[in-house]
Amino acid sequence: METVGTRGDARERAGDPAGQGAPGAAGPVIAGAGPVAGPGEQATVRLRDGDPEEPARYAPEWLRLREGADAAARAQELLDPLRIRLANLPGRSGGLVVHDLGCGTGSMGRWLAPRLDGAQHWILHDRDPYLLHFAAVASPRAAADGSRVTVETRRGDVARLTPDALAGASLVTASALLDVLTREEIEALADAGTGAGCPALLTLSVAGRVELTPQDPLDAEIAEAFNAHQRRAGLLGPDAVTVACEAFAERGATVRVHASPWRLGAAEAALTEQWLRGWVGAAVEQRPELGDRAEAYLNARLAACAAGTLRVTVHHTDLLALPRPRGAAT
Repeated sequence: METVGTRGDARERAGDPAGQGAPGAAGPVIAGAGPVAGPGEQATVRLRDGDPEEPARYAPEWLRLREGADAAARAQELLDPLRIRLANLPGRSGGLVVHDLGCGTGSMGRWLAPRLDGAQHWILHDRDPYLLHFAAVASPRAAADGSRVTVETRRGDVARLTPDALAGASLVTASALLDVLTREEIEALADAGTGAGCPALLTLSVAGRVELTPQDPLDAEIAEAFNAHQRRAGLLGPDAVTVACEAFAERGATVRVHASPWRLGAAEAALTEQWLRGWVGAAVEQRPELGDRAEAYLNARLAACAAGTLRVTVHHTDLLALPRPRGAAT
């Protein structure tokens, strides 16, 4: 769930089917991503064209709230192998061309562009024109070595990429995307990336594990229900990284993975509050019989969060796929 709940929600119902919302929440929830936007707040992108049943993924307010935690969590350890591959790409002298899939407010570019050397041209993909505008305006202007960074935006369906769409790409990136895709969509992404011969850095996919301190007897039950909610309608949820690793490896790519957990304490109370509402709300939507117990649980957790005594670790995984460069011997 970008744990856009930790991420996760495409094709999951944005609100309670009964219209009751999450326990203790002011309105309906996106699974793992806190309440949906309020009045005057525009929600974000749908992944698939022509799917009226699919809710918007994330409210811009949620994306802004989680950006700091995302930046702290992303696996720095994957950057050195990525830099080595990028330095050896054919045609690198002309600069990097980076495709950011489901860019949201552009947090991936703000994190990654200043960590890579050389001129960069970022192509930002999203379905929401408001988010694309925000991402473009707030994009970084300089690389790590001071080289120029430029951007363009493309509205479109990031779940149906083709190798042609990535022609000339040096790198494909995404955050919190894999776990809201189906197996077929991840295979299409692997086809596109390996077909174009460009690396893929896919960060912050939910791992299906959450640790709360102090512990509560209901923690495991809520987590299990949330994970089941993420797997609805054929979405992969916590299984996405395993499927993606297999898909890229089967197409000849070298795949590396690294943990990228959110570690939320008193300083992240606002984020933790919204995450809790979405996490518990999705669990109750999946298992309505949790109802009263989940409401009491959420209220107690929110009180601990407000008091600064709650600590939460939301586990994610980052993936780096390094396909054979185009034209390389098989």
